[in-house]
Parts: sequence; C-alpha cells; structure tokens
Amino acid sequence: MSLIKEILISGQSWITAFHIIAVVCWFAALFYLPRLFVYHAMSDDEISKERFKVMERKLFRGIATPSMVVTVLLGIALFGIYPSYFLSSGWFHVKTALVILLIIYHHACLYLMKQFRDDKNTRSHVFYRWFNEIPVLILIGIIVMVVVRPF
Repeated sequence: MSLIKEILISGQSWITAFHIIAVVCWFAALFYLPRLFVYHAMSDDEISKERFKVMERKLFRGIATPSMVVTVLLGIALFGIYPSYFLSSGWFHVKTALVILLIIYHHACLYLMKQFRDDKNTRSHVFYRWFNEIPVLILIGIIVMVVVRPF
C-alpha cells in the first residue's frame, strides 16, 4: 500500500467530515444565490441593483466557488481510498453524474450573475424562482444515492 493511500485511510473520517462541510457550504450558496437573483430581477432602483451585484459576487467568489473546489477535491480523495469499490457501485455513477450537473448549474449561476453585472438580464423573477429549485432536486438525488445506495 502506498504511503499516500495509508495517509488517506487513516484520515478518512476527517476527509469525510470536511467533505460534508464543504458540500453543505456549497449548497447553501447555491440556494441563496438564485434567491438574490429573484430580488435583483425585482429591483428598480440603481442603489439596490448595485448592492445585489456586490452580494452576488461575494457569495459566488467567497463561498460558492471555494466550497465547490474543496468538495470536489475531497471527493476525489475519498474515491482514491477505494476506487474499485466506487467504480463497481451503480449509485456512485449516478451520484457522480448529479455532481457534474451541479457543477454545470454552478457555472450557469456564474453566467447569470455576469448578465446582472452587465445590466443585461432579460429574465423575470419568476424564472429565477423556478431556477432556484434545481439544486434542491440534485441534492435529493445525491442524498438518496449516498444514504440508500439503491443499486
């Protein structure tokens, strides 16, 4: 067994704990950012619009993106401990696909945030209310895959 694998196995509980913390932070940001988009799309005055731009940028850059990076890196570390187990588990493949969808959603948020930043948003607050539900569905799928492991 390689030294890196021995270190990973001995620290697996810590890696798992910090992975879960990063996931929670990432989802919190992805739940709140589209809510800011709702309010931003409803705002009429320049002061509010500028305030939302700052809030969105700080949330995305300061919490969402770092949490995503830590989540993915620690997920790869956990995978590295028992790759043959994960690769032979159907639930893991579905979970990985859902994480990829979440990363795409994350980048869609970046695109929308830039639209707001450049004052080019054309979508209504209703769109953003529906858009805000996507990470909820992904979260449900990920939790079911990890906890229930249906296949």
